[in-house]
Amino acid sequence: MLLPRRETVRTRVHRFRLEEEAEEPVIQVVDDVLATEEPMEIRVTVPPGDQTHSAAHTHSVAVTMRTPGHDFELAAGFLFTEGLVTRRRSISRITYCSGDEPQEYNLVEVRLRGGAGFDPTALQRNFYMTSSCGICGKASLEAVENLGCVVFPEATPGNPGLQVDARVLQGIPHGLRAAQPVFGRTGGLHAAGLFNSAGELQSVREDVGRHNAVDKVVGHAFLEGRTPLSNSVLAVSGRTSFEILQKAVMAGIPIVVAVGAPSSLAVDFARRFRMTLTGFTRDGGFNVYAGRERILPAAAE
Repeated sequence: MLLPRRETVRTRVHRFRLEEEAEEPVIQVVDDVLATEEPMEIRVTVPPGDQTHSAAHTHSVAVTMRTPGHDFELAAGFLFTEGLVTRRRSISRITYCSGDEPQEYNLVEVRLRGGAGFDPTALQRNFYMTSSCGICGKASLEAVENLGCVVFPEATPGNPGLQVDARVLQGIPHGLRAAQPVFGRTGGLHAAGLFNSAGELQSVREDVGRHNAVDKVVGHAFLEGRTPLSNSVLAVSGRTSFEILQKAVMAGIPIVVAVGAPSSLAVDFARRFRMTLTGFTRDGGFNVYAGRERILPAAAE
């Protein structure tokens, strides 16, 4: 049996130090720590009687490059945020594929219960939702609407919904960064975290892919039966893309906070689904691209 993969690996590097007054660089051979990146295949097994199969049938759904760790949450979060599995009780169990598989810990199988309504063609129909395929933004937004995503209600004085104070919001990325142990050792991972309206961290996950980090943190909540996350703020390191907003709205998250910039389609998405989206969020301020009504003026000191 193969051993589970580690989040980090060690490697030997040549470190160059360039001093202003030195004619030649100082070269040292040292050990460095890298974030692990390996493929993970997600397989879904439907029981006999579902679809057109008289026996259990397994579908290979996706392969993603990820950092090993929290693999079951990643699989569940991916299936949930892509609209392939919508209820926690639909999942019977999640395991690594065993037997003679040469990549045992890079293969995750999700077994469904009867009546889950799994449609393996859904990803094929919505393949153009990624930003790299060149399909227009309007078609991408309509594809998400076809998944049955909620459009968040507008905040009113009698029903403001989730609101966060501006001073709390600006400190969320600092809380996210402080909870990234592997990034602290490698400098090579993205993170996604869930926070409450008081800025308190609920959960955080790291991965080489920002989309995987979101799937992991959402998958954790999904497996615990805590979705929709209507009272949570999603914080992401780096920039925000269309895919990040799609995953957030599938999880029922009304506010997304990013350290970096959003893409134009991410802003269009946030406005279409009445989400709150901030960028360049840090001590000293942030930009609000959509959903200003959920951010309260900073309290007077």
